[in-house]
Amino acid sequence: MCGITGFTGKQAALPILLEGLEKLEYRGYDSAGVTLAGSQGLTTCKAKGRLQELRTILKDREFPQCTGIGHTRWATHGVPSNLNAHPHTNSTSTISIVHNGIIENYLYLKQKLEINGYVFQSETDSEAVVHLIDYYYRKTHDLQQSVAEAVGSLEGSYGLCAVCSYEPDTIVVAKKESPMVLGRGKEGAFCASDAPALLAHTRTIIPLNDGDIAVLKPESIQIYDANGREKEPEWVQFPYDIQAAQKGGYDTFMEKEIYDQPVAIRETLRGRLADKAIVLPELEAVRGRLQNIRNVIWIACGTAYHACVFGQMILNKLVPVNSIAIPASEFRYGSWRADKETCCIFVSQSGETADTLAAIKAAKASGALTIAAVNVLGSSLTRVADATLYTCAGVEIAVASTKAYTAQLTILYLLAAKLAELMGYSIPEHDELTECLKELDVKMQETLEQCREPVREYSKMLITEQDIYFIGRQLDYISAMEGALKLKEISYIHADAYYAGELKHGPIALIQNQTVVVAFATQPQVSGKTISNIRETVARGARIILITDQDTPADGFTYVIRLPEIHPDLRCILSAAVFQLLAYYTAAGRGCDVDKPRNLAKSVTVE
Repeated sequence: MCGITGFTGKQAALPILLEGLEKLEYRGYDSAGVTLAGSQGLTTCKAKGRLQELRTILKDREFPQCTGIGHTRWATHGVPSNLNAHPHTNSTSTISIVHNGIIENYLYLKQKLEINGYVFQSETDSEAVVHLIDYYYRKTHDLQQSVAEAVGSLEGSYGLCAVCSYEPDTIVVAKKESPMVLGRGKEGAFCASDAPALLAHTRTIIPLNDGDIAVLKPESIQIYDANGREKEPEWVQFPYDIQAAQKGGYDTFMEKEIYDQPVAIRETLRGRLADKAIVLPELEAVRGRLQNIRNVIWIACGTAYHACVFGQMILNKLVPVNSIAIPASEFRYGSWRADKETCCIFVSQSGETADTLAAIKAAKASGALTIAAVNVLGSSLTRVADATLYTCAGVEIAVASTKAYTAQLTILYLLAAKLAELMGYSIPEHDELTECLKELDVKMQETLEQCREPVREYSKMLITEQDIYFIGRQLDYISAMEGALKLKEISYIHADAYYAGELKHGPIALIQNQTVVVAFATQPQVSGKTISNIRETVARGARIILITDQDTPADGFTYVIRLPEIHPDLRCILSAAVFQLLAYYTAAGRGCDVDKPRNLAKSVTVE
């Protein structure tokens, strides 16, 4: 969600901070700011709006300070404004902090601090943190100790960086349930809320664990656990370079990432298909527990939740166990049974989604086996799960997920099939499906090449619409859900998804002359019935965009996209390219910022 950068070294910090914040723009934000620490004290500048607004304020001024922290904020407590923007400073401008996360007891802390004479300027929960650090600093005169004392009083989540004018070459970093990574390069020491901010300077990083406190100086990084004991840094080699975060000749990151999908699928499958066998060595450590599983729960948020519904449906086809997909935000508070005979599967692009992290902790507390499917190496989810499968989509910059989604569908198909095998069930059509998986990347490339121009043309009928409806049955309903979400996310057009068979039970009342319906009919056992449902909408004046397979009759339909031939279980992976491009061209035609849609963030690290 919000972005954090920090640097201390032997050269000017400001260009490095701004460069890092630019790399984190994909996370979504509504204000930006920096604090620079030097021998003359702290200098803080912040601005509502895009990073360019901050750059404008800073231009034509010299900032030689070699230590600083930066932040891009997505409003949670308090409206977007200069006062609510980070960094936040104490009343004497000697301590400054940037913070991601939610402080759940901030009202209590605020009242306590006000009794002690502290005056608050903003509406944010984060301001309580800087005043709390100041409260302890007046006693300890030590920034590290003051931060440790302060975070001991915090309830909620935080990724936190603090600087002090009395220790101008030091950054103290603390972390709980909000991502923070550290790095060292020839320029000095770095910290950030996400690795892309560091990749121009180092590809060797340290992901902080919950409860850790780190002290960054130009020549050193020291890490301490929650009890104040120094610990050995756990360095991780990050596999992506900065070129992965460039547009590669495309107009937007989203378009580039749509066309990255054949490679993302190929990399996700690499080494996981041997002849006709599915190879997932990551599950070996939990093989014994999987043999006794009676319930499987798929848990995620947003797009990843739609991928979980796919996993649920595939597993239900393969094995006679209870398999259900639940949004992470509901799992946390619902009465879902999870015990030692339950396998909970958690899916996240970032591995830092707050609701998903809370859900996996609840699942582990109940004794359930936990498996994660994640795209980011060393992320928080991977450090909690009993086993982790990595999708290999690479860095995804655009807020609306594209290649990460199809990589998730790919890995979850492998996982469902492997679970069936480990539970002792044979898979019908196993050999045919593994052969289809081997050519899935080629089929995705064909889909992109064949559908680009027709979809661009069909998108023109959506640009002026206010309401669009997506329908499908069985696995096609997953495409309907994700297709509607993509259109909503980036074009701001209201879009609903329905099971095609449910239209006549209420939603068909919404269909009138010229209403646009996007229909998926790729599943042979139900495609005939879906076509019948579609014709019911045509009879009421609807215009249909039909996405179907090579064999389903489509007589009488004007706007038709046919997918390349592939096994029906995998067709919704190819369908994704169609509805992603449809949303992309519609949003572009409406003049929307497709990479940074309003009110959204890439990684939702607050509840």
